[in-house]
Amino acid sequence: MPFAVFKPMLAGARLTDRIVACVGATICIALTIVVCSQLPIALENLPIIVAPLGASAVLVFAVPASPLAQPWSVVGGNTLSSLVGVFAFQMIPDHTIAAGVAVGLAILVMTLCRCLHPPGGAAALTAVIGTNDIHAAGYAFAFSPVALNSIALVSLAMFFHRFSGHSYPHIPIPAGDSLQASGLHLEDIDRALADLPDHFDISREDLDVLLTHAELYAIERRQGPKR
Repeated sequence: MPFAVFKPMLAGARLTDRIVACVGATICIALTIVVCSQLPIALENLPIIVAPLGASAVLVFAVPASPLAQPWSVVGGNTLSSLVGVFAFQMIPDHTIAAGVAVGLAILVMTLCRCLHPPGGAAALTAVIGTNDIHAAGYAFAFSPVALNSIALVSLAMFFHRFSGHSYPHIPIPAGDSLQASGLHLEDIDRALADLPDHFDISREDLDVLLTHAELYAIERRQGPKR
């Protein structure tokens, strides 16, 4: 089909979920600005909210089950990456090289600290290519506004998702007794993941539940519904 390329790539995506994500991001980004505008910041000319928070909101509200969208990923990823960006700017005179080092080193630090968060790369880059006021703030920029923005967004998202039908922080649905008879186990999933060259944006526990349900549906389809 000529328009197949425009179909959502996200598995399990439903229109209602996307609408909920739009509402959540709209409300919580606005409230984040309101909340952070009431808090003291290092310099008057620093932004009340940083641009990477827009990308964080996409993850937190559109894919709240993603490991990349969990609270520690958002707060730790953005804050640590900002610190890395400031370090790169201060240590490397050439801003072109500093920008590359900031993003690359941010990925390493986030990975080691188990808080990989894609907007963190933008936070690191902002610390290098940002305004003179951001540069003047130095390492304080990572805490105010970046950390304050991230904490406010995550806190608001926790409250919002209590009513959205999604768990946040995400807790994998435990497998029931009927699902435990499945032949798939976490060890099998770990071995399969180790064999593949790519990584997937889903926790191994969620993958276990998903594959177990899929296997049971396949068995039911082959055997027919129980009477």
